[in-house]
Amino acid sequence: MGVAGNTSVVGQTRSRSRFDRRLARILDHATNIFYEKGYERATMRDLSRACAMSLAGLYYYFDSKERLLYLIEKELFERVTQLLDRKLQGATDPEQRVRFFIENHVEFFLSRQKAMKVLAHEDDVLTGKMGAEIADIKRDYYHRCTDLLDGLRLAKGLQFKSRSTAMALFGMMNWLHTWYNPKLDSPPPLLAKEISDIFLSGVYAQNGPGLESELLQPNSDVSST
Repeated sequence: MGVAGNTSVVGQTRSRSRFDRRLARILDHATNIFYEKGYERATMRDLSRACAMSLAGLYYYFDSKERLLYLIEKELFERVTQLLDRKLQGATDPEQRVRFFIENHVEFFLSRQKAMKVLAHEDDVLTGKMGAEIADIKRDYYHRCTDLLDGLRLAKGLQFKSRSTAMALFGMMNWLHTWYNPKLDSPPPLLAKEISDIFLSGVYAQNGPGLESELLQPNSDVSST
């Protein structure tokens, strides 16, 4: 019975793994369709063709395109948060923690520029329970940012409003998909450092001369090792 039980668990794990891989592929295809056509113009038939699935098969797993958009947004924010937690683990310097937040956000979303556009342009599409859940996830991510900024403010004795400062930072990062060109612009890790330097220079400058000198030197290591 024990062997049979173990065999059943292994089978379920493999089945779940196959489902997760298939779900990831479907969400990738859905992201591409939403990116190319926009959420309103995209249809479940478009999505089924892109996924190489029958329309009935797609409806078997997802009752609407709203469900697909919900899963895309949920997976993105859960993943970027998981990666952030890894970067912040063991990091105690408040400025470096803010830099890690910026680095993580820039690198993650530049590796998913189509998804970044979908998030930006379809921000208010989801409604009801799904919309409320995504709003809570986004709110948690926003508060992670303001908590890091509050840590910097208290450690350095700075004066600024965390909300407006966080919104300014997101304004710098959330529209990269509209202009970033890998042939012209710095690679993501270096771009993240450039954004961090510009942002922190502004934060320090409004609190008096001299604080800008506390920024990390240009050649400092910006990796998350």
